[in-house]
Amino acid sequence: MQYIDEYRDKEKIISLSNRIKFESRSPLRIMEVCGGHTMAIQRFGIPSLLPEHIELVSGPGCPVCVTDRGYIDKAIAYARQSDVIITTFGDLIRVPGSSSTLDREKAMGADVRIVYSILDALTIAKKNRKKKIIFLGIGFETTSPGTAAGIIKAQMAGLFNFYVLSAHKIMPPPMAALIEQGVKIDGYLGPGHVSTITGSAMYQFIPERFNLGVVISGFEPLDILQSIYMLVLQHENKQPKVEIQYNRVVRPEGNIKALELLDEVFELRDDWWRGLGILPASGMAIRPKYESFDAEKQIPVQVEPTREDKGCICGKILKGIANPSDCKLFGKACTPADPAGACMVSNEGACAAHYRFKKS
Repeated sequence: MQYIDEYRDKEKIISLSNRIKFESRSPLRIMEVCGGHTMAIQRFGIPSLLPEHIELVSGPGCPVCVTDRGYIDKAIAYARQSDVIITTFGDLIRVPGSSSTLDREKAMGADVRIVYSILDALTIAKKNRKKKIIFLGIGFETTSPGTAAGIIKAQMAGLFNFYVLSAHKIMPPPMAALIEQGVKIDGYLGPGHVSTITGSAMYQFIPERFNLGVVISGFEPLDILQSIYMLVLQHENKQPKVEIQYNRVVRPEGNIKALELLDEVFELRDDWWRGLGILPASGMAIRPKYESFDAEKQIPVQVEPTREDKGCICGKILKGIANPSDCKLFGKACTPADPAGACMVSNEGACAAHYRFKKS
């Protein structure tokens, strides 16, 4: 198949749905760990095509959602400095900090600019040599190679007024932590975009250590249903393994050049994940050889004490132990227009996806 409409063919979707219902006999709880899958599952009504004993649950797949509120507080503190320009992707601007958001700071006069890539931030740095340009580096292995390339480009161009505040993370540690912390999971829907960079080998520990399968999936209805079907067969035959459904994009070896960039610029560090706490070697820190571009090391700032919103259960939702509809704030005090928690901000957040496509 070559075109999107082929992956949305009604007859093929119904046929695959029936095959899943025929093959699946035992309860199966599948977690997706990609915000793109979370949105697609709700958008295309995938749960309605499955037997009742197959449950789809959202995990920590939205980078905006899992990011520490303290990171937002630090970004806000930087934004309040008169010689700083904050550059960020759009979905981060409305994430609540302890007392404000970047959006509110911008409204009060802070220089906060939405960019579409780190190259935009570098251009801003070239045009504003007397300012400190801070790029908010957020995301998993999908976006971190771009940040790495941007730092190298800044060094080559002599843009020493350019900095990165890194919140980049890697996917395997939370996938392991969820199982180790006792969350009921029978198989993973593997992230397609992340795996384009990393390849499939990094998931091999899951069937080996935890006896659970992983199927790396695309994002169209037939992609997701075929991936579920593959997990059903693994589960019923008791043969967990790592498989690639999204083979038109993902290769076992991943993107070698992107991985080399990551290894050149970043090193692993312990990092905090919403709902899971601090996970060893789960975050990406800028290596000492590039520390002149590390905002945390080069620009001291005083950050207010971080306070979490007690009414928000985003952490439980990301952990797969609660649904958006379980939250008392959902659809009332927390909406995409006025989010109380990170899960309602990004389009890839579980609460935002449920609100937009399900509203229950």
